[in-house]
Amino acid sequence: MKRTEKKRKDIIDAAIDEFREQGFLGAKTTSIAKKANVSSRTLYNHFESKEALFDAISEIMLEQSRSMQPVSYDPDRDFAEQLKDALWYYVGVITEETAIGLNRMVLSELIRDLDRSRRFFTQTETHDYPMTRLISEAMDAGVIREADPAFATNQLLGLVKNFFFWPEFFLGENPTPKDVLDDCVAMFLAHYKADV
Repeated sequence: MKRTEKKRKDIIDAAIDEFREQGFLGAKTTSIAKKANVSSRTLYNHFESKEALFDAISEIMLEQSRSMQPVSYDPDRDFAEQLKDALWYYVGVITEETAIGLNRMVLSELIRDLDRSRRFFTQTETHDYPMTRLISEAMDAGVIREADPAFATNQLLGLVKNFFFWPEFFLGENPTPKDVLDDCVAMFLAHYKADV
């Protein structure tokens, strides 16, 4: 890693800590620079403002989500099992400690700033979840009924997040029994049952 890349990473790491501790409004670029072991001038060479730094962190969060590889439908495997495997992978990524921390930091600011929230969610609208391909290809194969794959994916992920992400996000623990994921998949498949 080049020296400038390392400084940029150090600034981002320090900013994440500062935003978590102080919130966006209370965070000071001088504190971020001090935590990153750089001058304020160096910080501003990388990021023109506190807002730009926050937006860079938001982009990192989106990139982590985008880095999940799309899953293709396998006609030789049970579709419910494929969904469960893909969902367990997804749950693992979104409930990882760093991801939860970034989500807490970013979402707290999005709640406070409606304009920033709108910009952020405009970016997420173009995001294609890894399960979307799996669901789309299963629809094409006639395993489940035809519908908007992105909408169907969001319905399924909404169920799963309710039981696995939000308890982790708000409580720092996940008391949800693992068989709840089976129920989420069963509900999804009952709703999208192929027309006979």
